[in-house]
Amino acid sequence: MLSSELSGLKMPARAPSAFEVPPYPYDRLDSLRQVANAFEGGCVNLSVGSPSDPPSAAVVAALSSSGAERLYPASAGSPAYRAAAAQWLARRFGVNVTGLALAGCVGTKEFVASVPRYLRLRQPERDTVLYPTISYPTYAMGAALAQCRAVPVPLDEHWHLDLSQISVEDATRALCLWVNTPANPTGALEDLAAVIAWGRTYEVPVLSDECYIEFTWGINRPRSILSSNVEGPASSHTASLNTDDVTGILAVHSLSKRSNIAGLRVGFYAGDPELVAFLSEVRKHAGLMIPGPVQQAAVVAFGDDAHVEAQRAIYRSRLARLAKLFRAFDPNVKLPDGGFYLWLTASDGDGWGLASHLASKFGALISPGEFYGPQGAGYVRVAAVASDTQISLLEKRMAQLAGSTVHI
Repeated sequence: MLSSELSGLKMPARAPSAFEVPPYPYDRLDSLRQVANAFEGGCVNLSVGSPSDPPSAAVVAALSSSGAERLYPASAGSPAYRAAAAQWLARRFGVNVTGLALAGCVGTKEFVASVPRYLRLRQPERDTVLYPTISYPTYAMGAALAQCRAVPVPLDEHWHLDLSQISVEDATRALCLWVNTPANPTGALEDLAAVIAWGRTYEVPVLSDECYIEFTWGINRPRSILSSNVEGPASSHTASLNTDDVTGILAVHSLSKRSNIAGLRVGFYAGDPELVAFLSEVRKHAGLMIPGPVQQAAVVAFGDDAHVEAQRAIYRSRLARLAKLFRAFDPNVKLPDGGFYLWLTASDGDGWGLASHLASKFGALISPGEFYGPQGAGYVRVAAVASDTQISLLEKRMAQLAGSTVHI
């Protein structure tokens, strides 16, 4: 066929490329886990933020005796579940939400990963998810699963979002801006007043992941984006901003860390009533619902602050012990402003190298910083979640090696 004849033909459209599932970050640690497991006493796992301490007996009792197994649970949560979550917000953080301003989710990771897809149904003309450049990897994955642009927002020297670096084009295309406070992995407390003001300027919903909020250190009352008055950290010059109007903001909460029930997959989101109503209706059609017995157990967990205070003391102690140990690798490591992670600098800028060294020399497993974004490659994250017995084992191993001729 001549080229002149070809010019009149309509060529088939190029098929879109298939989605390539990336390796799950923590699966990449399997080889180092095997090395660490070879030590007497096994691996001291400081990699994943999975609780090692038991939930309260009252929560377990409620789970096993709810009588809620037979019926389909309400997708947005039972009246008792939503009331318990709202009462917890009011009691602990001075937040008042009622009615359609709060709904349950099947663990907050599920919500983080799925909400961009649902927000795009609401605003199909927008296609961008903004998130901190060093952060929990599911923010970017949620964008990918929704076939959206995942655009990282740079952080300043205090690990806060540098909102001035967001281009006008990205702002006008944004479905949402993710905030994580206290932040994983850095432990930073975000300047919430500045974030709210930015979101309202560009009419971009701000989603604040607050799953570590009960483990905030050094301030009298932890800040939620839904608090009646929020301020930035002490280093910020942002004025307090009245947020009695919760238009365009959502807080996302989890019981996984607070109450040591990560395996039950239970959380909620609250804030803008219009957003909550839209998302809860869409999620109902998708069949997303917290199991009834889990909701009953969560009601008990929300109503008990004593077990959380005990857990706070445990994590604070573990952070101090681990910081003392890891100053052998980063003399400047300090306790975080929130959360239960240490964020360390690798002296040679090689986070994987430091993770390999710790596994081979001490049987400790930590997370290379690149799991949280390319800019984290020179860091590592240490999770203070191993049991006190396991941390004592690591202390013993490091003390023995420090006393030998081997450089730690």
